[in-house]
Amino acid sequence: MHAVIINGSPRAEKYSNTEKIIDAFAKGMEEAGASFERYAISDRNCWDNARVAYINNKEILIALPLYVENIPGLLLEFLETLPKKDENTRLSFILQSGFAEASQLRCGEEFLEKLQKYLGVSYGGTLVKGDNFGIRFSGKAEMEKMTGPYQEMGKVFVKENGFFSEEASSFSGPEYFSLPIRIFLQFLFKTVGKKRFVKVAKEWGCKVPIDYRPWA
Repeated sequence: MHAVIINGSPRAEKYSNTEKIIDAFAKGMEEAGASFERYAISDRNCWDNARVAYINNKEILIALPLYVENIPGLLLEFLETLPKKDENTRLSFILQSGFAEASQLRCGEEFLEKLQKYLGVSYGGTLVKGDNFGIRFSGKAEMEKMTGPYQEMGKVFVKENGFFSEEASSFSGPEYFSLPIRIFLQFLFKTVGKKRFVKVAKEWGCKVPIDYRPWA
């Protein structure tokens, strides 16, 4: 298998959680004997090359973050420049989000499943996973722990020929959190979570409280 992997995030690659997920996933693909080439739509200068790769290859994988329950506008703009192909080309997706419950991503997943019909290609499934917000804020060891499962899914994608296996389906994690977990998470975000956000804000040069509301 040779795949064209497109990072559909509008965020610069250096700051992209999606890019780090692709790093791990592509490593797993390579370990399973596949090859790949990569493009990122955040760099408009590579759109022509990405489009040519899309036209000339049969296995296309687009990884993207969830944006307002769906997909980023910049990715839509790029997709509108693609020509229609036939079912010999297969389009698969990795849909990731900061939200931990899989239910948060289902609207975007349904859109992606319909998208391949507009492009005239076949569908290789969508790998859905949330709880990825902290990837780029993590140290190397913690980041590898968070992205490691994607490396395993890269192997699964090659060996199972797509995202239709039981492993891919269960990868999404919990559809909804139970009530006790929701209560615990609310407490966690108001305590430990808030302290971490304050720390990150200071590292980014923020000089006012994170709940500062000058126009309230």
